Amino acid sequence: MEKSKERCWVEINLNTIKENYKEYSRQLQSWQKIMAVIKADAYGHGDKEVAAALQDVGCLYYAVSNVHEALHICSQHFIGQILILGYTPPYYLSSVYANNFTQAVLSEEYADLLQENKNHIKCQFAIDTGMNRIGLDADDPKECARIIRKYAATHLEVNGIFTHLCVADSVSDENKRFTELQIRKFRTVAEEVKDLNLKYVHCLNTAGGLWHNEFGNYVRLGISLYGLKPDYSNTLPQSIKPALEWKSVVSMVKNVLPGETVGYGRTFIACRKVKIATIPTGYADGYPRALSNKGWVLINGHRAPIVGRVCMDQMMVDVTEIPDAHMGSQVILIGKSGQEVLTADDLANLIDTIGYEIVCGISKRVERVYV
Repeated sequence: MEKSKERCWVEINLNTIKENYKEYSRQLQSWQKIMAVIKADAYGHGDKEVAAALQDVGCLYYAVSNVHEALHICSQHFIGQILILGYTPPYYLSSVYANNFTQAVLSEEYADLLQENKNHIKCQFAIDTGMNRIGLDADDPKECARIIRKYAATHLEVNGIFTHLCVADSVSDENKRFTELQIRKFRTVAEEVKDLNLKYVHCLNTAGGLWHNEFGNYVRLGISLYGLKPDYSNTLPQSIKPALEWKSVVSMVKNVLPGETVGYGRTFIACRKVKIATIPTGYADGYPRALSNKGWVLINGHRAPIVGRVCMDQMMVDVTEIPDAHMGSQVILIGKSGQEVLTADDLANLIDTIGYEIVCGISKRVERVYV
């Protein structure tokens, strides 16, 4: 994109996503395949575009959150299988069947709902191994097996089981043991229904596939597909890189005298003469207001600290020490400028959240540009 053409935009490198996919696949066992998680508009990167790029490198298996995401992806030419990980209301079950989607079975009660639909819906049972979110209780593996067999004997096409690891990204010994316990519980349930020859048996998320690769024939690759960390403390394979850069421009530069304040609430008071740049990006664009007075951006290869509160559509930064910062100068909110790098994980760490929330929160009014 031509410099300063837009006030605020995101650049997404689809080749980087392809390379991340290939690099991650090299970390897996020979019998394992990747199920690419492209829910939440591919974590803010664009689900249609990401799905199309991944098809170029042979990906055939995808996971989304809900039926609307699945339908959105399939509104273009699409080849592959889609697993809907969350609840689908009864009204849309005919669409699940008509489009050959696979529906997660959240509970025995939900299995009854699917059965009432009378369509041969593909489905996979969620198994709760300790997250206590959805699924059959793995603490009673024989009861899990009984329920799975019950519905596999109906017109439903039960083709798999899965669970979710809740602390696979943690480095603590306690959480490592908990993850190992989850995998053991899931394996026990899988053994109970081994004779059903289920095609999809998966318990590994992004972190699980990297550090707990013990069981399952599919790995659900989510956050690291986009080059981010499951947890800030994690170290990814070196060749996995962020695919997204978020950019803006300087709209105005002015001098602020000692004692003057900046922004709503007057939370920044200048203790010396400073040069303040205004950037036309704010929390309505998805830039977290929590970064007020603690985040920074990159301008001309230098870090510029945020001063005052992030506004709905604008923010202010201190450019006193930055040479040649002027109206039209490019601003890097996430990405690289000179030798300085600022990632979504870095921003998240400043406000005690995760990189997922940063990239998923970039609003629709921010234009996506694919490079």
